[in-house]
Amino acid sequence: MTTSTHLVYLIALPLVSAAILLLLGRIADKWGHILATLVSASAFAIGVSEFFAMKSRHGDARAATQTIFSWISVGSFKVDAALLLDQLSISFVLLITGVGTLIHIYSIAYMSHDRDRRRFFAYLNLFIAAMLLLVLGNSYLNLYVGWEGVGLASYLLIGFWNQKPAYATAAKKAFVANRVGDVGLSLAIMIAFAQFGTVTFAGVKAGAPHASSAALTAIGAMLLLAAAGKSAQFPLQSWLGDAMAGPTPVSALIHAATMVTAGVYLITRSNFIFDASSTARLLVVIVGAITLLFGAIVGTAKDDIKKALAASTMSQIGYMILATGLGPVGYAFAIMHLLTHGFFKAGMFLGAGSVMHGMDDEVNMRKYGGLAKFMPITTITFGLGYLAIIGVPPFAGFYSKDKIIETAFNAGGTKGILLGGAALLGAAITAFYMTRVVVLTFAGSKRWDEKAHPHESPVLMWLPMAILAIGSVASGFLLASGSAMVNWLAPVVNASGVEGGKELMKPIVVSLLALGVVVVGVAFAVIKYRTVPSVAPEDVSIFTKAARKDLYQDSLNEALLMRPGQKLTSGLVYTDDTLVDGAVRSVGFTLATVSGWVRKLQNGYVRTYALVMLIGLLALIATIWMVTL
Repeated sequence: MTTSTHLVYLIALPLVSAAILLLLGRIADKWGHILATLVSASAFAIGVSEFFAMKSRHGDARAATQTIFSWISVGSFKVDAALLLDQLSISFVLLITGVGTLIHIYSIAYMSHDRDRRRFFAYLNLFIAAMLLLVLGNSYLNLYVGWEGVGLASYLLIGFWNQKPAYATAAKKAFVANRVGDVGLSLAIMIAFAQFGTVTFAGVKAGAPHASSAALTAIGAMLLLAAAGKSAQFPLQSWLGDAMAGPTPVSALIHAATMVTAGVYLITRSNFIFDASSTARLLVVIVGAITLLFGAIVGTAKDDIKKALAASTMSQIGYMILATGLGPVGYAFAIMHLLTHGFFKAGMFLGAGSVMHGMDDEVNMRKYGGLAKFMPITTITFGLGYLAIIGVPPFAGFYSKDKIIETAFNAGGTKGILLGGAALLGAAITAFYMTRVVVLTFAGSKRWDEKAHPHESPVLMWLPMAILAIGSVASGFLLASGSAMVNWLAPVVNASGVEGGKELMKPIVVSLLALGVVVVGVAFAVIKYRTVPSVAPEDVSIFTKAARKDLYQDSLNEALLMRPGQKLTSGLVYTDDTLVDGAVRSVGFTLATVSGWVRKLQNGYVRTYALVMLIGLLALIATIWMVTL
């Protein structure tokens, strides 16, 4: 382990920049966006420097730590505000700061006419600082601070245009759904401390082999709940589509480089917990398999281009979560897909923003059509991302997603068939709904209003899109074998360097199957959406209606959680008002009543007082007489 003095700058730079832009107010309006972008680029430069420094070291010396100060010291419980940079965290640092910087550049043009652009860039820097703290903290408690910071920043960015009630509601929905997951992380930390007496990753890892299976399963289940909230996985996925209320660069940042990847990081970082609990791992693969299909099905019916991409993110993160439940190499393939996804999903979200920019903020794809000849750069860059996500070789998604499908099949037995089949079906549906997006947007005849004047975006918008499009291709070549990522992460996730266990299917067979279902999905979408009306038909199947309504996830949450919660709250209020407050009020009522009776004796008449004295005297005489009798 190497000691470093530079890690804190990764977090401090964007955090200080955010503070400056927020505290200076309108003074920073003219240059705030430049400062924020330069700071993000500086953080990326530091990350690149640390990466090459790490590459130059060997063995355990590759990981670097920095203790900033002693945070908590109570008895035997000691927690330092400390940072850990290893092979896993550096992968996230480069993704967060690299893609984040491109999104900053894009936002300079995209938000140029917004009077609160300076505040927007402050929130972007805050988001990046919080996410960097999340992936660099050396303990669950340090991670938790970054975790909550990401929740705050996402709330601020999703509801950035909160003058629109629907957008403010979407921000609150995301915030509340994430708080449910945060309860899981809080409980996991508490159980870990009770079980191991520490919350550092190293301490929990050392104690995991000696812990009870019940404790490990409980910690794993709570960590999975936290990951489900932050990464929009079943059953806490309902907030992600509504989160598209924020400016499009926010969608790109949340979906590609920051928030929704945090759950994958948490499970991968906690690999020693899940490897020690087969039940927790089973829960992980179930959640991942359900979500990858859930998101894919929802994506088939969305006409809002951003919501279609949001459903895609939900599905792709499902692939990653599924992979993390498939053992040591599964963690590596999950991170591999996360990194490639960062390129093509960020590129497609920025491409969607470019289309909206040229179409007067219209998001309904049924009112697009034929945009390829008006927006050639956007079409090409978006198209490269599309080819990557559906898994066409040699694009990035082909290498990363195929490895997950292959590993799922190699889980063996009925489990392997079910998981591999789900992953393969998800690939087919992905090809269908993503082709639908491309055809509705860029192909066919125009369906837009005559008032619209589609045009290509300025260079500050298309240049980041072009770089990300290159990454959608190049990242696949860099990670083509899969073994590179397995070997890189082996010290963190205990991977042996072997790419799989039992080989149920040869890699070439899996690749051919995946390509086959992709071709079927693409062909079906092209045939179905060659011509479409500009208004979505109402006479559709029950399945399409369900997909349009997100498979009734909001209705289900309302029925299972909100309504019972409201009734429980009403019952508690009634109990508190009737029993608790009622008991207190009865004491006051009794005293007031007795006082009223006694008050009547204090009427100011001497004859009344004399009568009372006489009665008292007679009572005293009677008592003495009875005692002495």
